[in-house]
Amino acid sequence: MECIAIINQKGGVGKTATSVNLGVALAERGKRMLLIDLDPQGHLTTHLGLDSHAKGAGIYEVLTSNLPLESAIHPCSANVSVVPAQIDLAAAEMELVSVVGREVILRDALYGAAWPYDIVVIDCPPSLGVLTLNALATATRVLIPLQPHFLALQGVGKLLETVLLVSRRINPRISVAGMVISMYETGTRLAGEVIDDLSAFLDAARETPVPWRSARIMQTRIRRNVKLAESPSYGQSIFEYAPRSNGALDYLALADEVLALLNGQCDNPSEVVEGAAPAAEAVAPEPAIRRMETAPPIPRTPPQAAPAPAKVVS
Repeated sequence: MECIAIINQKGGVGKTATSVNLGVALAERGKRMLLIDLDPQGHLTTHLGLDSHAKGAGIYEVLTSNLPLESAIHPCSANVSVVPAQIDLAAAEMELVSVVGREVILRDALYGAAWPYDIVVIDCPPSLGVLTLNALATATRVLIPLQPHFLALQGVGKLLETVLLVSRRINPRISVAGMVISMYETGTRLAGEVIDDLSAFLDAARETPVPWRSARIMQTRIRRNVKLAESPSYGQSIFEYAPRSNGALDYLALADEVLALLNGQCDNPSEVVEGAAPAAEAVAPEPAIRRMETAPPIPRTPPQAAPAPAKVVS
C-alpha cells in the first residue's frame, strides 16, 4: 500500500484540490483509495460533500483518543473512502504536545491493520507542526503542489529540510516524488523561469543522499481552470462537477503519471526506494545541510527598464 502526502506549508497553491482530484482520478483508474483530511480547515472533507462541522468520528479522535482508524472511515463514492476532519482538529496540536510518540500516531493507526486500499492520500495542513509530522512519518511518497511564482518557492527549502529530518529520524522510506505545477497559465515567461530554476535545483541534488534526489517536476501541468475553483462549493470532485473540463483532463493525466512513477518502485521493502533517503544508520553521520543548500534559487535580478528617450529642446 502506497501512502502519498500532499504537502506545502504555503496556502492557496492547490494542495486540497490536488488531494481530492488526484485521489478521485486514481479511483477512476481502478485504485481503491483512502483520503485522509489532516487539515483543521477541513477543506478536503467539505470538497467531498461531508460536513466538517458535524459531530462524529474523524481524524481528531484517531489522533487524540486512540480511536481505531476503521471507526473513522466514511465511504464516499466508488473506490473512495474518507477520514474526515472536524473543527476539533484545530486543538490537536496543543493536546498532543506532551504525548510521547506524538509524531507516529497516524503511522501506527494506519499500518497496524490490513486494509483493502491500494493508495492512501493525506491532505496536510499548511504548516510544519505535529499534524504534518504525522503525515510525513506515515507517507512513502511526498507530492508538493506549487504555483509557478517565485514567492511560492520560498518555503520549499524549509519543507525539504523537514522531510530530510523525518527521513533520518522517523521514516527512512519516505521520498519526494515530485512537484506538481498548479494554477498554470500557458505562455507566461515567469512560469517558464520558475520551472527552469526549480529543475536546476532538483538536478543539483541527483548525487546527494537526500529524499528528493530523484524528485521530478511532474510533466502534467494543472492549468488554471474556473471549474476547479467552483467544484468545492458543490461538494464534488472535478470529475462529478465538470468531467470534460481542462481540470478533469489534467488530473487524469497526473494520475497516469503518478501510477507510472509508483509502478517503477522496487518491491523489496528492505531495499532503498528510488528517491528515498538511505536507512537511518547510513545517513546519521552525514553533515547537516545548510538552509541555503536546500532552498531553491533566489529570484534573479529583474531586467532593467529601457531609458526614457531624451527630450528634444527646440
